Amino acid sequence: MGSNFVGQMVVVLTGIIGVAIIATLVSKNAQTPEVVNSFFGGFSQALNAATGPVTGGSTGGSRINMPSIQF
Repeated sequence: MGSNFVGQMVVVLTGIIGVAIIATLVSKNAQTPEVVNSFFGGFSQALNAATGPVTGGSTGGSRINMPSIQF
């Protein structure tokens, strides 16, 4: 009974959390597009910062000149 009860409680709690997330996303006050754009904008900046030294792209901040290696 113990593990079955715990499993059922996990299902119920997961369902409640899922409904809360959906209600928050579709709410008139949610501003979901702004949140999504902000997340992907930040992800894009992080990706540019990570690949900038290799690709020579700008990281948006102060640029650090790395020494070049000649082969």
